[in-house]
Amino acid sequence: MISRRSGGLSIGVNLNPDTACNFDCVYCQVDRSMSPRVRKVDLDRLGEELSQMIAIAQSGTLFTDPAFADLPADLRPVRDIAFSGDGEPTTCKRFRKCVELVAKLKRDAGLGETKIVLITDACYLTRPDVVAGLAIMDENNGKIWAKLDAGTEAYYQKVNRPNYPLKHVIENIISAARARPVVIQSLFMRLDGQPPDDPELAAYVDRLNQIVQAGGRIDYVQVYTVARRPAEDYVTPLADHEVDHIVQLVREGTSLRPEAFYGVG
Repeated sequence: MISRRSGGLSIGVNLNPDTACNFDCVYCQVDRSMSPRVRKVDLDRLGEELSQMIAIAQSGTLFTDPAFADLPADLRPVRDIAFSGDGEPTTCKRFRKCVELVAKLKRDAGLGETKIVLITDACYLTRPDVVAGLAIMDENNGKIWAKLDAGTEAYYQKVNRPNYPLKHVIENIISAARARPVVIQSLFMRLDGQPPDDPELAAYVDRLNQIVQAGGRIDYVQVYTVARRPAEDYVTPLADHEVDHIVQLVREGTSLRPEAFYGVG
């Protein structure tokens, strides 16, 4: 897919064919109303499919597809291989082995500049198998994109409908960010027509500062909004100026660099 946050071509790796996720975010686009036909990650099949995708992209065959034919040349290189899909990647019991496989295939294809990205809700970043996988990512141009969509527990519960409290998420982000810089990804939206209020946004800025003050390193903050049809019909995108407002609060209230990504369609 062409990812606006990756800045070009991103190959997604779905470690959750079972659609397992410990969050039930109101803005999620995954349909969990039907039972999945596949429940486990098959490493051999993952390797075959990823090798094929890399080859299609590198050969230029991908760009004969009408969906990609008009893509400018500067967006055609594989920017990243991203663990993201139908659930939380770190719930996969073979996470470390999956990272090892992706790192090997990336090296074999000569994709030294291509990142390995983990898009995560950050609840399981301290599990031993995940820690081992993150260490492999560190050696292979890896990057963690850690979700933080709220500043208060009440708003977090409303938006993410999680199985862990916000305190747990913050602690896991701090732990991971002490070992390497991470990217914070924050999606804000309108709920029943209302954007997050200023007290909630102030609390969110406080959480960013809390991470930094505890020794966590943050590369930058992605501030974005709904870009596709979400699960709940009361969820709608922020207007561009509302995204800009949050970006300004982060810029003024922290030492961090925010980047804005607007709703489309």
